[in-house]
Amino acid sequence: MLSLAELSGRHVVLPHSRLPIVAEPDVLVVGGGSAGLAAATAAARGGAEVMLVERFGYLGGLASGGLIILLLTMDDGAGHQTVAGLCQEMVDRMERRGAVHYPPRSEWDDPDARLVEHYSRWGLVWGRGPHRVRYSVAFEPHEFIFAADEMLNEAGVRPLYQTWACEPVVEGGAIRSVVIQNKAGRQAIAPRVVIDTSGDGDLFAAAGEPFELERVHPWLWFLMSNVGDLDEALQGTKGLFFHTLGAGRVLVPWGGEGRTQRKIDATDPVEVAEALAECRRMVKEEADRLKESVPAFRDAHISMIADQLGITESRRLQGEYVMSRDDLDRPFADTVARTGHWTKYGCVYNIPYRSLQPKGVTNLLTAGRCISVDHRVHHATKEIPACMATGEAAGTAAAMAVQAGRGVKEIDVAGLQRRLREQGAMLE
Repeated sequence: MLSLAELSGRHVVLPHSRLPIVAEPDVLVVGGGSAGLAAATAAARGGAEVMLVERFGYLGGLASGGLIILLLTMDDGAGHQTVAGLCQEMVDRMERRGAVHYPPRSEWDDPDARLVEHYSRWGLVWGRGPHRVRYSVAFEPHEFIFAADEMLNEAGVRPLYQTWACEPVVEGGAIRSVVIQNKAGRQAIAPRVVIDTSGDGDLFAAAGEPFELERVHPWLWFLMSNVGDLDEALQGTKGLFFHTLGAGRVLVPWGGEGRTQRKIDATDPVEVAEALAECRRMVKEEADRLKESVPAFRDAHISMIADQLGITESRRLQGEYVMSRDDLDRPFADTVARTGHWTKYGCVYNIPYRSLQPKGVTNLLTAGRCISVDHRVHHATKEIPACMATGEAAGTAAAMAVQAGRGVKEIDVAGLQRRLREQGAMLE
């Protein structure tokens, strides 16, 4: 597949330009998905002046606009919670508005087949059996956005929506400014610390940091409403659709390896555009098939299609430490986040601070699905709870670096761990 530049074979030489610096925050967070939300909130609560740049007009990324409205998972598959902190706070905020569904603690790790079947129908049990009840959470996407807005506003974060972070300006081994693009044209922000939570690692890649790139099958989840007897419909159709919040409404996790034609490079705009069109066509066909073949769907209709492809992997940083499969259950002296595995039971990855750090740039951290792990570990660390955990760690570390007047690699890691524990994060 040729890139746009290769397709044209021609180039334009831009004249020398001077861009206005429109802000000089302590911390700039690039990307307002679940990791960026956590990073920005943690940094601001830590006393830093924080700006967040987001290309869409809302927060949450795949957790909202991607309709990946399942927190998989917040436990270790053996009845113990592994992710808390800001992720748990989001659950609590949404619960106060009746916008979540999850098993109570008394049911965690329960092998009862009736309970497992119930939560499977909500999309909260995945992988190979024998299955037990997991602490995973289904939620309403708009309520996630509302809770995220509140969280940023209360913390004093300044979000800048419908804005792309285009290019880091690197001088002396540090990012001195980041060029942004929006309706006001090209501008620049000059922060002291940058956190790349773009998902695709846009900033660290543009800054010349090494990375691995994975091609993936795209997903495009959607919601259908006015469904009839859902419990009857779920008999014999396991995994095709799930209960979700709201009467007569289902979540359809459409796409992936078994349904889309090919893997794509999510950093190639041509391939992404083609995948979006193909997946939308397939969504229409699947909705029509359900209406024709499942009686409960006879009067149902598509009520929402994700406006973001369900891309869960593209660039992964090759940073100070690259986690591998051998690191399963391995303790680290610099652990700053933990996660279970959404398809496996009784396993935990402790995530070291070094996996958030690039090798070169001194004032840059990463969080979310683009952190420094290999392809296998990525299956665990790409999930929303893990992304929020690494985001909270990165934001807390950034605020500490600003306060201490040091680079992000020079902060007191024991002090960082202490602050994270005080904030409710689980490191043991």
